[in-house]
Amino acid sequence: MGSDAASDTRQRDTGHPAPTYGVTSEVGNLRAVLLHRPGDELRRLTPRNNDQLLFDAIPWVERAQQEHDNFAAVLRDRGIEVLLLGDLLAETLAVSGAARIQGISAAVHARRLGHSLAAELAAQLRGVPAPELARILMAGMTFDELPFAADDTSLVRRMHHGGDFVIDPLPNLLFTRDSSFWVGPKVAITALALPARARETSLTDLIYAFHPRFLGVRRAYESHTAPIEGGDVLLLAPGVVAVGVGERTTPAGAEALARSLFDDGLAHTVLVAPIAQNRATMHLDTVCTMVDTDAVVMYPGVRETLTAYTILRTDTDSCVVTGPDPFLPAAAAAMGIGKLRVIDTGTDGVTAEREQWDDGNNTLALGPGVVVAYERNEMTNARLEASGIEVLRIPGSELGSGRGGPRCLSCPLARDSV
Repeated sequence: MGSDAASDTRQRDTGHPAPTYGVTSEVGNLRAVLLHRPGDELRRLTPRNNDQLLFDAIPWVERAQQEHDNFAAVLRDRGIEVLLLGDLLAETLAVSGAARIQGISAAVHARRLGHSLAAELAAQLRGVPAPELARILMAGMTFDELPFAADDTSLVRRMHHGGDFVIDPLPNLLFTRDSSFWVGPKVAITALALPARARETSLTDLIYAFHPRFLGVRRAYESHTAPIEGGDVLLLAPGVVAVGVGERTTPAGAEALARSLFDDGLAHTVLVAPIAQNRATMHLDTVCTMVDTDAVVMYPGVRETLTAYTILRTDTDSCVVTGPDPFLPAAAAAMGIGKLRVIDTGTDGVTAEREQWDDGNNTLALGPGVVVAYERNEMTNARLEASGIEVLRIPGSELGSGRGGPRCLSCPLARDSV
């Protein structure tokens, strides 16, 4: 289920117990994280389909893997446990027949393939070894790759080209932040907005439901209707959650999350920030991420205009919405601090716009005042360091072709409290 290089970079069993899973902030010391090493799903990208599959360019896969291995090594060198989604999925499929059935069912649709083809493919996949099945569920399958000969029972097969997808690939699995995120000791399973990503959560769901590592983990939120994505969710402080509403997360999704967090006692304040509905600002974390307990790196183009609606739980177990108010003062007030320090992206308008596009704002905090950032954003990284933030630089020329930085590439599973 991967190359020797992938095997060499996987987390070994250290003999130490796994950390207690749970996350209450963006900047507590990171103990465990979920990544996805890019694989065959990226090799499915072509000039004809990369826009539909949400990539701005066709990545050099081997270089993307090298960059990702470097990222994982930086985390491991800091004592962080790195779990790989592909490995967890294969292990899940190996130990759970229910997971195997559900994973195949999510990928093989009679509505799209017709009854006869869907039934035969599902039956074939049920007998595929777990590592290969995991690869197929992630990388997809073309009509040419069907494991049985054509016959005269499937009009769908007769009318498709051999290179068309029977099972769509999931190249955006790379961005593990979006399909799940943790709030306190519970995991939230999201509803991804765009068709190219919709099936990602079915795989994440299997891992959390059936992998032995996560037995007993409870859900904070599950939605199959109102879209919400993890890149839009920032845990500003214990009990304070910010949610961006724009291209991917809807107002209904933000409201549903707020009510769920209130019901579970996981938050007392949810700030909902409208962001522009375009590719450059697809998520809140493309314009703002936390780099310390009282500091954010922020695109200056939204610093003065970003607003927030504040949702609070009332004594009668209903919700009240106020605002919109300027985001930075509203966030500071909810966090119980006087003011948020703001470190601007870039040094001028053009540089700021370039580095925002290249995910200069999308940093992953490994602890208070320590972040991972793409090396290409030289001006933003210099401004972070001038403000006392330690910056661990990683290459990302190929990883960034899907518009995502170190925060997008990672789903924290365990952080210390701050």
